[in-house]
Order: sequence, then structure tokens, then C-alpha cells
Amino acid sequence: MDIALIPLLQLTDLKQCTILGENSEIIQSKYKKFFELKNVESWDNRKLRVGIIGTGIISDLNYLGYYYSDDAEIVSVANIDKNEAIEKLKKWNLRKVRVYTDYKKMVDKEDLDIIEILTPHHLHYSMTEYCANAGVPGISVQKPMAHTITDCVKMIEICKEQNVKLKIFENFRFYPVYVRAKELLDQGIIGERLNFRINTIGTGGPSWPVGLDSYLWRINIDMCGGGPWIYDDGQHKFSVALWLMDEERVEKVYSWIDYFTGVMDVPANIFWKYPSKNSDDPPKYGTMEFSLAPNVYYPSNYYGCDEFIEISGTRGIMWINQSNSGGNFVSKSPQYPPIVVYANGEVKTYGEDLPRDWKYSFINSTEHFIELIKSGKGEPIYTGEQGKNLCIFAKMPYISDQRREIVYWEEITAENEEKGFCTVEKSEDADESGLSKYGRRIRKDLRKGIKQGLKHKKFIYEFEQ
Repeated sequence: MDIALIPLLQLTDLKQCTILGENSEIIQSKYKKFFELKNVESWDNRKLRVGIIGTGIISDLNYLGYYYSDDAEIVSVANIDKNEAIEKLKKWNLRKVRVYTDYKKMVDKEDLDIIEILTPHHLHYSMTEYCANAGVPGISVQKPMAHTITDCVKMIEICKEQNVKLKIFENFRFYPVYVRAKELLDQGIIGERLNFRINTIGTGGPSWPVGLDSYLWRINIDMCGGGPWIYDDGQHKFSVALWLMDEERVEKVYSWIDYFTGVMDVPANIFWKYPSKNSDDPPKYGTMEFSLAPNVYYPSNYYGCDEFIEISGTRGIMWINQSNSGGNFVSKSPQYPPIVVYANGEVKTYGEDLPRDWKYSFINSTEHFIELIKSGKGEPIYTGEQGKNLCIFAKMPYISDQRREIVYWEEITAENEEKGFCTVEKSEDADESGLSKYGRRIRKDLRKGIKQGLKHKKFIYEFEQ
């Protein structure tokens, strides 16, 4: 279905297609299902039909926005493991939803309005291409957009050709605390923004029971496009580093990445400079840290990490506390309000009235896309071009670390990628024995902590709708 046709005609008969011109037979064939549907219900009063490809752990959050929506409903899911999909639907209380093991059959049969692609990154392009050619009006792809810049470009092109709305699902843009922070920054609460810093801390949990299979493909560069922290999880952080600073890109990046565990791309420090819009603008910089704190007791309903942001400006400083683990006991501490601002000689806090559970960022992002497809107006957050920019940003730290030099934005292109000039490679510094050594150190420290009364409590993830 092509939503661009909807405002042109209020069609009740397939023959009315002839007024669209000499290609009416092609149009009749391509949009036959749409016109048949229009004879039963109008676009305005029916629910959008949603299909999900992939029922891994993140789908527990991606499905929520559709579950609570009055304007959309999940009608089918696709997963190569049928039993896994069936169990997931039971968990979601959606037992009547149809299950496919072949996503192409689902797309062909279900006449979908929205498709959610929640699969490993190297599959995103081929799935997007198939769905776009099948005429699905709205395609939402979980970040990162793709494992290569080349695939990002091809995804943009095919969706443009087929007049499809392509959304890159990046939920941090919709986290209530971050939305409030952006409003305050745009109001000039700290003056002109000059410096951005974000620290992602990997903690000891207890947290989501993420399976080993979820990690294995993320440490495969050909499937992931980078590593599990900087390229996969880092997309969230690169997103807010641009958005909160009111930027679309950076100028240059320098980084250090230590593959201390032998497989994970942490700890790491990444530095960048934002482009200057005018010659007399003060320079603007950013810093991103990925830290390990494996023996820190830090409960989370989601991943075992959390984020802390500091933004300095010409008139003040803003601190933004938590995201992924928002709502835990740290959130309830007066020392960690959602937003703290020092400006004009005063310290003020903001956002105490906002929900801090991470799931609301997913729900809000999904509601945004439902409304966009329903109305046929506006552009998704993020567009394909913006999603490609995030992939460029996320690849720059790896290239910098590989070369031991500053990397410029203009270097990371599809053309250079195909020549092998800006390809992420497995680190030669990675020590495969490091993971077991690191694990022994953690267990040793944990035994010491238990003797001191710091035993981690057993955590069982309780699914909450």
C-alpha cells in the first residue's frame, strides 16, 4: 500500500484507478488489496496492521507501543524459531497473533501497514528491500540502521523509490527525561552549548537475562558492523550527543578502545569536535566514555548499564542522570534527580514528575510512527539519512583506534568502505584469554564482597505490560 495515493482519491471501486493515467493496470494490480480493504473500512477508522520480524529480547519493549495503541494492532510475527515466537506471544498475551518462520510469506499474506525489523544488523537491508518492494507503507528498523554504510545508502534509495516511510528506531530520542532536557536546552537555560560528555557504565546488575546468542552475533563484525558496546549500544549515545547539542554530524573523532575482555569493545574513550557554523563561533567538543564496574550492585529491569550526561554552556551546566536503569533505587535517591542545572548562581532540579522507566521511550517512539503512518504527514524520527549519520559516527571510533589517528567525517563513505579504506576490523590487541582472566578477577572480588555483606541479591526479571 502506498499512502501517497490515499489523499488523492476516496476510491470505492477498482475501476476508478483509470483516472490515474495510462499505467492504471499496474496500479490496479499493485494496490488491489488496498482498494478491496477500502470497500470495507476507511483508512481513518481501522487499525493499522503491524508485523514484527524477530522476537528477541528487545521485542519485549518494541511491542508495547502497539499493544496499548487504539490505532494499530500486531497481526503477525516472524521468527525462524517458531516455538520461541509462540512463547513470546503467550508472554505478551497475544496468543491469536499468527506466527511465520519466513518473513517473506508474512509480508506477502498479511497486507501490513507497518513492519518492525528487529533482527541482526546485516539482515536489515535485504528485509527492508523486500518489504519496500512489497508495498508496506511504514518500515521501522531497529538501530543501528545497517552493518555497513553501503547498506544504509541502498535502504534509503529503495524506500525513496517505493515512496515508503523508513524509520530508524532509536528510543533515546523519546525518553521523557531527555525530551525535557532538550526543551530546557533549546530555551537557553545554560546559554550556548559548548561541551557534551556521556559516561555509560556497565554494572554488575542484576539485570535482564540476556542470552549468549544475543552476544555472539554482536561480536561478529560482519553481522554487527562494529562491536556490542560502541556500535550497537553506542548508537543511542551518539544520537543524544548530536540531538541534545543541536547538531547533525561531527567534524572529527579520536578514540582509544581496549578489548580488555578479549571480545567486548570496552573500556573506551572517544573524543570529537563539532563543526563550526560560523568563523567566530566558540569551538564545541564532545566526549564519550564506556566504563566497566562489574562488581557494582545496580539493579535494572533492562540491560546491566546506565548513562550519565553533562553538558556545559556559556551560562551554566546541566547534568542528566540515568536512562536505561531509570526507576531503580538510584532514581529514588535525592542525590540523583533526573535533571540538575546550575545557572545564574542557582542550582535547580527538573523532571521529578516524569516517568523514568526506560520502556516509555519505546512506547513514545512507536506512538510517533503510528501517528505518522496514520496521517501520512511528516518525517519519522529518525529518517534514513539520520540513521546513516549515526552509523558513520559510530564507525569513526573504530577507524580512529585502528589507525591511531584522527578520523574525519568525510572519510566514512560507502565508496571508501567498498575500497576497504574505512572498514571496521577485528582488533589485533584483543586477547582471547582476557575474558577468562577477567572473569576470575570478578569472582575473586565478589567473594570478598560477600564476606563484607555486599552479596548481590538474586534478580528475576518480571515482565511488566
